[in-house]
Amino acid sequence: MAVQPGILARVLVVAADDAAAGPLCQGLDALGWRTVTARSVAAAAATLSDLPLEAAVIFAAPGVHADVASIKAAAQPRTLPLILVTEKPDPEDAEAADLVMSRTPHPAQAALRLEQLGRAAISEEEFSLRRATFAAHGLAMSLNDAADAPLRVLAAGKPDHHFLALSNCLAAVGAEVIAAPTPYTAFDYLHESAFDAALLWGGEDHAPALSIASGMKRNTRLFHIPLVLYLRGAGEINLSELYNRGFADVAAADTPEEETANRILALARTHRRHQTLRRALDGARSSSIMDETTGLFTRELFASHLARVAEGARARKRPLSACVLRVAQTGPIALARTGGWLDRAMPQIGAMVGRLVRVEDTAARLAPEVFALALPATTGPAARLAAERIAAVIGCTAFDAGPDRAPFVVEFDVGVAELGDGEAPGGLLERASADIRSQPRS
Repeated sequence: MAVQPGILARVLVVAADDAAAGPLCQGLDALGWRTVTARSVAAAAATLSDLPLEAAVIFAAPGVHADVASIKAAAQPRTLPLILVTEKPDPEDAEAADLVMSRTPHPAQAALRLEQLGRAAISEEEFSLRRATFAAHGLAMSLNDAADAPLRVLAAGKPDHHFLALSNCLAAVGAEVIAAPTPYTAFDYLHESAFDAALLWGGEDHAPALSIASGMKRNTRLFHIPLVLYLRGAGEINLSELYNRGFADVAAADTPEEETANRILALARTHRRHQTLRRALDGARSSSIMDETTGLFTRELFASHLARVAEGARARKRPLSACVLRVAQTGPIALARTGGWLDRAMPQIGAMVGRLVRVEDTAARLAPEVFALALPATTGPAARLAAERIAAVIGCTAFDAGPDRAPFVVEFDVGVAELGDGEAPGGLLERASADIRSQPRS
């Protein structure tokens, strides 16, 4: 299956023929995850060396060694998330794959899982780079990984022999399963302690499961906990609708319990690792090498790290974008500068910038009223959307302007640039700054 001219492929699909892979490729293509196929391990390795692919899906016959490790190694130093589809996986392949499924996944399911795995891979790469940057400036970044602690899974729903069997399977492989028979008890548990995943039973009535999912997605603390819906059968509800509702995975009761349990635990591990990385990176905010008022990177530290990130992006064939957000020089904000009220608000504004970026993004304070972002694995258009979203959120916040004066809001001028071939990191940041001047004020 060839890639259309001018369209960059994102996913490598390795399959002997199109009988099973064809429908998945068509579905992924329609969702924006353009695919390119290979018929052998050698062809897959050659494709990975030529194209900056983000992920792979391998179809293998039962018990056949698909050489997953070699395919992932061919993408190095880029981390390649990989899904293996086979009814009976080779043990070595199962160990090397990020996710093993006995059936061809729904395209929406595959796209969502590949995005999650991709984000996790980029976070790991960024953590490694940031730890090196901090070490060069005399700071050792510690990672208090809770990998040895049992994964905690909330199992919400009425008792049913399928649901209980899956819960027992999770417990048998070392997970701590907490049962919640109603949505009320589920939310009580969710608010009392931390969970790595939530398993919701969609029995005869899906309403309780959908209610829990809806409530979790409206809660900022619970939003990122992966949700798995366990159905009685395969064709009871529109799968695309479920994935759009925020479910990370959907499994039918006729899916082997061991496979479903492994899929849940894979989601739980990814979530826990992501939270561990977030805590480690947030913990560095109070260090002496960061900007003391905002907890962001200083100008010098950012320049050092941007050089390392740019080098990593080239080696891994990933895009890299930089954004500059400068407090608007004109308009109502001028009044806020009187009496130093804008200066008083800048620590809060900087902290908001740091909280609004992804865990793999780097935020810095370049000047008293200028912030910068380094966004790995992000194209220029996507980076602009992210920067404008941050500016819009901060623009909805009112800051104190002193007694007898109305609160003020802060507007930003935004500039964005994507790293070009052979471009120096300093040149990238200069182009992002220059882009501010080329953007007309609305």
